[in-house]
Amino acid sequence: AGVTVYFPVFVPGALFFLGDGHALQGDGEIAGAGVEVSCDVRFTLDLQKGRRIRWPRGETSTHLFTVGNARPLDQALQHATTEMVRWLQDEYGLSPMHAQTLLGQAVEYEIGNVFDPAYTMVCKLEKRWLPK
Repeated sequence: AGVTVYFPVFVPGALFFLGDGHALQGDGEIAGAGVEVSCDVRFTLDLQKGRRIRWPRGETSTHLFTVGNARPLDQALQHATTEMVRWLQDEYGLSPMHAQTLLGQAVEYEIGNVFDPAYTMVCKLEKRWLPK
């Protein structure tokens, strides 16, 4: 609850899909499935024209996060990290060097998926580390 997620849009109409609800899933979804459940979800979609992102971004009350998807796993990590650096530059005014230095000290990573053909990494940064 209370998560805002930003998705890049690459085609007219966006082709948004929501599904694959899990009640529980270990990091990496290593067995190929979590505890699959049906979900009743409430959400709002807003189009933010002119905002250019390459990978999904999101925020909770405590963290910013970005998502990268690729194979091998280090490429997924690189996509997620590069998107976080872009976000810190574009929205928080950090230089590339300052953004990378901040992440070097405070980044958190989670493995989202290592089962599918492409792997998923999440790059997280606590909001308390953001410039005021």
